[in-house]
Amino acid sequence: MTKNNLTCILVLMILITLLFIGCIEEQTGVEKIKYKSTEIVNLAEKQGKMTFDITIRTNETAEIVRLWVPYPVSNENQKIDNVTITGNYNYSGIYREGVYGNMILYAEWNEPQKFPNLNFSFDVWRTEVVLKNFPDKEGEIPIEMQEFLKPTSLAPTSGIVKEVADEVTKGKTTILSKATAIYDYLVEHGERDPNLSFCGNGDVCKLLLSLRGKCVDFSSVFVALSRTSGVPAKEILGTRISKDGDITGAYHCRAEFYLPNYGWVPVDPSDVAKLMLNENLDINDTKVVEARDYFFGAQTETYIDFSTGRDVVLNPEQDEGPLNYFMYPYAEVNGVALDFISQEYLKYIVTFKQSLTR
Repeated sequence: MTKNNLTCILVLMILITLLFIGCIEEQTGVEKIKYKSTEIVNLAEKQGKMTFDITIRTNETAEIVRLWVPYPVSNENQKIDNVTITGNYNYSGIYREGVYGNMILYAEWNEPQKFPNLNFSFDVWRTEVVLKNFPDKEGEIPIEMQEFLKPTSLAPTSGIVKEVADEVTKGKTTILSKATAIYDYLVEHGERDPNLSFCGNGDVCKLLLSLRGKCVDFSSVFVALSRTSGVPAKEILGTRISKDGDITGAYHCRAEFYLPNYGWVPVDPSDVAKLMLNENLDINDTKVVEARDYFFGAQTETYIDFSTGRDVVLNPEQDEGPLNYFMYPYAEVNGVALDFISQEYLKYIVTFKQSLTR
């Protein structure tokens, strides 16, 4: 047998093998795992002191003033320590709400003679999250994850949401491939709205008509489409600690989906859209491509988790009904909610000071 004939036979055998593997993958439903990485990463860290200074402007008609503030807690990605709470309140306490497990700093003033004030500070250490070494096989969704497949008032799993979810995930058979398709859909079609004065309200049915919004909007659409497609998902509400000084405008919302045999995976299509808007970049720009790859399965160390959930009933229970979400301070005077966006009567300043040593 000549050398040329042997080469031809080897090439033919390789082609047959590749064809055979392709057929097996097609028959077994194995799909290419996008965004997967086995690279070992040195996780970045950040630490410092965060302070909330909250003042409620009231008048002589105020009989009872109530304030609820998200109370961040330690988890596998952050450590909260050295908590200090001061103010002219009549009572304060730390509570836990029963559905999502969010922790709450609550304070109360009875017939206040001065403007109610509360100062809340703590030390925080935060680490980067990188979860990209996705398993090749998925198990069953645990029964406790069924809570994260339910609709909420502004994020249903029927109607236009189901229509879009079915179209976006068409042909996808795994949790990971569905979550990837939904993330890609938002990155490729979503647009950040710079005119919103806060993080958005996450009204998914309206958002699907334009896909313009901010972080709560992007995360809400991701969660709603995921849940509709059988992918457990949730919003994670918190704030950025990207800089020192006043970070009152740094509130941020990202999302996570649950991957069986792996855990909760962070995703943040909103930050990709923000990069494109702020730097006027095309989706094919190298920086956008890198950000798109990073924010599926990763989250920077410059973000603190506060809470999760929608249609939140606080503890102690508020008078004005469930909150769309619990990220900003929330206050009621004589049972009437104050506007947390305008800060006309509910004034809060959030600051951060980075420290060099843990």
